[in-house]
Amino acid sequence: MNFADRLLEAIDKKRNPSVIGLDSDFTKLPNSLKQDFRERFGSNFEAVGKCILEFNRRIMDSIKDVVPAVKIQMAFYEQYGHQGMKAFEDTVTYAKQRGLIVIEDAKRNDIGNTARAYSAGHLGRVDLFGDSVRSIDVDCITVNPYLGSDGIVPFLEDVKGNEKGVFILVKTSNPSSSELQDLTSGDRKIYEIMADYVNKWGSSMVGEKGYSSVGAVVGATYPKEVKILRKIMPRSIFLVPGYGAQGGGARDVLPSFNPDGFGALIHSARGVIFAYEKTGDENEFNSLAREAALRMKDDITLALKESKIGNW
Repeated sequence: MNFADRLLEAIDKKRNPSVIGLDSDFTKLPNSLKQDFRERFGSNFEAVGKCILEFNRRIMDSIKDVVPAVKIQMAFYEQYGHQGMKAFEDTVTYAKQRGLIVIEDAKRNDIGNTARAYSAGHLGRVDLFGDSVRSIDVDCITVNPYLGSDGIVPFLEDVKGNEKGVFILVKTSNPSSSELQDLTSGDRKIYEIMADYVNKWGSSMVGEKGYSSVGAVVGATYPKEVKILRKIMPRSIFLVPGYGAQGGGARDVLPSFNPDGFGALIHSARGVIFAYEKTGDENEFNSLAREAALRMKDDITLALKESKIGNW
């Protein structure tokens, strides 16, 4: 079963086309949790890493029956060196143990042997004194395509050979994305040309459910552009940032879906994992995150039902 089939099966099982981002910014974690780990391990990166991991575990325990997947933003771990990376790897392991699909948001980008090394470490296999073994082993990773196909092909090879997935940046949700992505070449926008490539790259990796393991990152904050991109990439699953804290609502994400009700995975991070900030009840951060995840699920599925998209 390829990545797209596994993801769609999990979405259908949970009846929820959303993914929660573990953008576990240490500065925003509950103070009581941070103080506990500081007292136990001292004011060092080890305490930070262990604190982040514990926060993630409690969040995942609260939402594991609600969402099909988590998206782990590498930046919030990598900044704390090897202790942060240990927290990242332990989070990946814990998520898989809880039956969650793991998307790594790292936006990797390079060429040749370097791209192959990135891909091998995250999606494929690495050499261990002559043995070929898994390393970080996430289910899917985000990739930046702006070095061209040299930077994408190694990832595509591991997607095909290891039943993994990639989400390729096409039209991102940030306001300045237009500076490059909306430039024109001939009579077309750069993001449209990139969508053509994504459609071509994923054409040989379409699963039984009709979707490719090569997906696209397409922001909810640009619904008009999303409609154009959905036509260009009918078999790609869209990873859709921009919902919630970035201003996108349930109606804004609807163009990301195909008529069958699938094809999109809507992302939220801060609005869910830091939901406790609205009430100030940091001791209930995990249960409040669950409530926020359920509200998000209901919001999106109700919009799909009302718009008669798919069988929601």
